[in-house]
Amino acid sequence: MISYEKTYWQQNKQYIAGIDEVGRGCLLGDVVAAAVILPIDLVIEGINDSKKLSPKKREICYEKIMEKALAIGIGKVDANRIDNINIKQAARLAMEQAVENLPIQPDFLLIDAEKISTPIPQLALIKGDQLSQSIAAASIVAKVTRDRMCLQWDMEYPEYDIAKHKGYGTKLHREHLTNFGPCPIHRQTFLKNIINIQQTLF
Repeated sequence: MISYEKTYWQQNKQYIAGIDEVGRGCLLGDVVAAAVILPIDLVIEGINDSKKLSPKKREICYEKIMEKALAIGIGKVDANRIDNINIKQAARLAMEQAVENLPIQPDFLLIDAEKISTPIPQLALIKGDQLSQSIAAASIVAKVTRDRMCLQWDMEYPEYDIAKHKGYGTKLHREHLTNFGPCPIHRQTFLKNIINIQQTLF
């Protein structure tokens, strides 16, 4: 999981940031990205693509990453902005924000299947969260960050059970949409494509 990192460490690129985002396919809420710089040659046991980890395992890995990382940056783009610029651009913007919010300037970026607007050299890796520990760490940080945001949204809009489905288009979520219509954090452009409901915010 650190073979790509080793390649660039050997080129004297000390600070390599892994970048990933979560929430691209959700019907509501922010798309969230993280950038993580880990120490040279550090291997954190158990780190993998966040989607392959149980919530408990993700939390354990998250705490290890927060303890060991040299730097972490978070980027968030909300539903209104997603509707205005589209989800692909919003995901890129969140990634760019995550890099900008790093307290250390990275020498190189490893990004999960994406390229972003930055002068910093970068490499897009397909399934990067399965190939690079840095990207996998970013995936975990972004996922845990967004899941915690979902708990807050669940308190604000309890009728939608956001803590259960995390904003994804599950049967439960669709039923709530049919019963209650969209709330202010739903992505209107997503709803038009996925479910036939009245497009009126309340």
